[in-house]
Amino acid sequence: MENILIKTKKFALDTLNTKLDPNLVYHNLKHTLNVVKAVGQIGESENLSNEERFIIEIAAWLHDIGHINGPENHEEEGVKVARAFLKEDLSEEQLSLIEELILATKIGAQPQNLLQKIIRDADCSHLGKKTYFDYCNLIREELAYLGKTFDDLEWNEMNVDFFKKHQFYTLYALENWLPRKEKHLATLLNKIDTIKNIKEKESKKKKKENTPDRGIETMFRVSLKNHISLSSIADTKANILLSVNAIILSLALSSILPKLDNIHNSHLILPTITLMIVCLVTMVLAIMATRPNVTEGKFTRKDIEEKKVNLLFFGNFHQVPLNEYRWAMGELMKDKEYLYDSMIKDLYFLGLVLHKKYKILRFTYLIFTIGLIITVIAYILAFSFRETTVVG
Repeated sequence: MENILIKTKKFALDTLNTKLDPNLVYHNLKHTLNVVKAVGQIGESENLSNEERFIIEIAAWLHDIGHINGPENHEEEGVKVARAFLKEDLSEEQLSLIEELILATKIGAQPQNLLQKIIRDADCSHLGKKTYFDYCNLIREELAYLGKTFDDLEWNEMNVDFFKKHQFYTLYALENWLPRKEKHLATLLNKIDTIKNIKEKESKKKKKENTPDRGIETMFRVSLKNHISLSSIADTKANILLSVNAIILSLALSSILPKLDNIHNSHLILPTITLMIVCLVTMVLAIMATRPNVTEGKFTRKDIEEKKVNLLFFGNFHQVPLNEYRWAMGELMKDKEYLYDSMIKDLYFLGLVLHKKYKILRFTYLIFTIGLIITVIAYILAFSFRETTVVG
């Protein structure tokens, strides 16, 4: 048996040194040596027979030999390599035991006897050693070479999941490796919490960066306030015109109009009609300046997705259900570009409304001013004509 063991050791050393992909930085000769050493430690504590030690040590030397044909299904490949190498030296029963031990190292396999428990514990002995995180980095590097990359959070969560599913079976492993394994698990959990906190802070920072800057917010706020103030001033001016002309009309209707049926006051008919027309036109124009526009007040989800609706103006949503409007505002707040565009549109259309109001008001004041002048002149001429007629 000693000769076979020496022969197996030499075969494993030569094969792993010469045929193994050097980019497999974890599943290499060093890992095999660690497993062989761990098997010896557990086997000694379990008082294995010479035959059992012989079988499990050979299995330990060859358990990862299948990696020379690639990482996929390397346990099955290892069984083939082991049988081809050992078939002339061992019995079929011994070969079967070794094959079962190699297959027992497969992830998710359930050990059926003591030897399988020993080799599984030995294969995962790094979980309970001080150097665990060094081995962990090697495994990550190896997986990256094989095209399986993970960010820090995914990697640590995957390791925690493995820790929770893994268990040691032998008394030696439970006494010597489990305590440190539990410490490593706590460290992994702390790492996950730290990464999540950092990600949360970065997310908040990014969200803050994607929201309008204070200077831009101030600009929009001041501009909107100015627009609203100007609109209020325009409405006040229109109300003044309405009030003044309503008073003039009331006075004309109550004081002047009843006297026009007298033949002696016929000269006042034309100036009075002029005054009333001027007041009426002025009032109509003032009403037009303050008249609100009626809008449909609806939008579709497609309009929101295509960014066609300004949700900051009530006229675009007053007939939309609350849930739909809440969803639309959520989409608006998530999109910095859409938000800016909506605020710009709000300013622009307020400006158009103000332009229309002030244009009508300017024309209204012009009509009112010219009308008053014409009316006064008309009254002067009327009285002058009456005096001339009386004198003549």
